[in-house]
Amino acid sequence: MRKLHNNELGRKSIQDYKKSGKSPFVVVLDNVRSHNNVGSVFRTADAFLTWKVLLCGITPRPPHRDIQKTALGATESVEWEWYEKTTDALRKLKEEGYLIVGIEQVEGAVELQDLKIERSRKYALVFGHEVKGVSQEALDLCDQCVIIPQFGTKHSFNIAVSAGIVLWEVNKKGVASNAPLY
Repeated sequence: MRKLHNNELGRKSIQDYKKSGKSPFVVVLDNVRSHNNVGSVFRTADAFLTWKVLLCGITPRPPHRDIQKTALGATESVEWEWYEKTTDALRKLKEEGYLIVGIEQVEGAVELQDLKIERSRKYALVFGHEVKGVSQEALDLCDQCVIIPQFGTKHSFNIAVSAGIVLWEVNKKGVASNAPLY
């Protein structure tokens, strides 16, 4: 085996990325406090052609060197907006026809592998604060919640890891990578 060089990876330019079809997903960060987590989410969102990232409440916003450290330029390719209140962002998304999916350990949550994705729907995936998780106010606006199955002694993932797992799974279901909707 030979390691591929960067010029062999077929990476898009920022202009090509912006012109590309996007997956029907919006990532909503509900009061995520870590700049590094925000940057990692942007980088993952870029990798999966995510439509947009909504930064809410205390979630740090670009430009910031600590976000850029992990985003590696993805804040330039992925569209983003900031909302003072997560609930305002979720209400707007509902008005636009999004199905709001909280990524949280709650009663009645569906395990991630059992989440049904419909090609005709748009989805907002809500990730919460590193310690407190998705706020109850945001959960009250969710149409459903998803839990990531875990088998060890810990019962949570880092927010950036959670975003990677969830975006991989929803894209694996055939919605985005080969046939973007937007």
